[in-house]
Amino acid sequence: MRYARLMLAGLLAGSAVLSAPAFAQQAPAARPSESAEDAKLTALFHASDEAMLKRQPLMAIFRGDLRYADRLGNYYTDAYTAAEKAATEKDLAALKRIDRTRLNAVNRIAYDVFKADQERSLKGFAPAILGVSKYLPMDHFTGFQTFYPDFASGQGAAPFKTVADYDNNLKRNIEYAATYDRVIGLFREGMKRKIVQPKLVVRNMIGQFDKLIAQGVEDSVFYAPVKKFPDGVSAADQARLRAAYAAQVKDVITPAHKKMRDFLANEYLAAARDSVGTSALPGGAAVYDYAIESNTTLPLTADYVHNLGLSEVKRILTEMETQKAKVGFTGTLAEFFTFLRTDPRFQPKSAEALREGYEAIGKRVDARVREQFSLIPKTPLEIRPVPDYRAEGDAAGSYVQGTPDGSRPGVFFYNTHDLPVRYTWGMETLYLHEAVPGHHFQISLAQENDKLPAFMRFGGNTAFVEGWALYAETLYKELDVAVEPYQRMGGLSDEMLRAMRLVVDTGIHAKGWSREQAIDYMLANSPMPKTDAIAEVERYIAMPGQALAYKVGQLTILKAKAKARAALGDKFDPRGFHAVVLDTGALPMPVLEKKIDDWIAGQR
Repeated sequence: MRYARLMLAGLLAGSAVLSAPAFAQQAPAARPSESAEDAKLTALFHASDEAMLKRQPLMAIFRGDLRYADRLGNYYTDAYTAAEKAATEKDLAALKRIDRTRLNAVNRIAYDVFKADQERSLKGFAPAILGVSKYLPMDHFTGFQTFYPDFASGQGAAPFKTVADYDNNLKRNIEYAATYDRVIGLFREGMKRKIVQPKLVVRNMIGQFDKLIAQGVEDSVFYAPVKKFPDGVSAADQARLRAAYAAQVKDVITPAHKKMRDFLANEYLAAARDSVGTSALPGGAAVYDYAIESNTTLPLTADYVHNLGLSEVKRILTEMETQKAKVGFTGTLAEFFTFLRTDPRFQPKSAEALREGYEAIGKRVDARVREQFSLIPKTPLEIRPVPDYRAEGDAAGSYVQGTPDGSRPGVFFYNTHDLPVRYTWGMETLYLHEAVPGHHFQISLAQENDKLPAFMRFGGNTAFVEGWALYAETLYKELDVAVEPYQRMGGLSDEMLRAMRLVVDTGIHAKGWSREQAIDYMLANSPMPKTDAIAEVERYIAMPGQALAYKVGQLTILKAKAKARAALGDKFDPRGFHAVVLDTGALPMPVLEKKIDDWIAGQR
């Protein structure tokens, strides 16, 4: 259902699910500066978060909170959806009983964020929205199969430090397998209502399950935790757990994967649609309108977003022409794109060389980052390749957050699938986006700030999270990367990707574009390889509106920065600006703009 889909998307993308201490949260004590109204608001936030963690045990585990670690949650059920709706309505009713004018400055921001988030969420329960999204419970980006295997592998968020951790994982795995029966039921009901996934989405899901099934037992990612045990696990427990995990993979998990795979291949695929846009579904236009607002946090129309994208594409093409001239290339821009895609000098020599390259970039950024940032996260960062089982359909890079106490680092994942197209000219800007000062800074600083309510530390919205990461790419000069002409071309290529998303996403879901039309548009306006263009377009098809948030968020931050620089002149300090943007977590765009306006006024 909608909330399950959003939750799963957040778990995968690292944009909405952050980390917290591994113990029960105590109700926050009143601070001396807090009024009675502040205390009421703080109590509401705490109660709301505690209730959410009980409803969504996976959220708690991703935070490092293990109170509910023996369960998964009843996702894809009417009871789950009803509970989420009731909780949203309850929270909004409680918020109305609090006088915002009597709150301190930080709590007024928190009030505004909470209100905006809850109101936006409530819209998603409207029959016109839920009546469509409910019957599209899974795709190749947001289904459990996209993240849960890694989660339960011993290398993900699920802990494997004690015997209890291993036993809890066995219990969760049983519930994981059972989710597929509920998903199949929803898909079947959608078939009756002509609300079905595109055929390409179905084929991609089939491929994912084929790979999981092909792992067998001892090579299964689900068996991996018992290949190595922490100190303190007895030999008897090790033997018991190895036998239990092998039996579970053989008798529970693999049969569930096969059942899901066979349903998709033998029943659902034939009923799936040839069209790819949301507007082709009954009631799909309203769903897409909501997708735009929920992802951008702004009430934008598809036409406005489409035209904004066309304008940005035109601007970036002009800058690309300039970079082409700087390297002395005399052909057309299209020929330059082909050169960038095909010249061996831009192709990594090995996966190891790719890793070494990213590590070297990290050292260069770290040497300059304090010139731009006064707030530096304490959470460490690791650089790892994307796991093989999901590499083919995964993005070039991604980020998964760590824990605030540093017990689990943040991880920048780079993709080694189809190695020749992991062009070296795109490495620096990818690092800025996914790692430092992009996702790693924004997410880590939010979750490390224990002065914020939990929903602001550990929640967020795509426009801010991805908008910040795209904004981070614009700091290439200040951080001494992406300055060399080819690397700058990589930066422009990534910026072009986000601009094209505005055109292509709205083209697919509001203007009837085909998959092939969207791919051709992206290849014509950027040097990105066809492999990436296909993966991008198929992502937009599966997740309507999500890709719009990047550019909208970036442009909002850039506009606010230009406003602050113009207003403050010589008094403008980028460290202060970046601190005010980052020190209260991921804000809806209207709240962020108001906060920066207030900051500017306070600096004069």
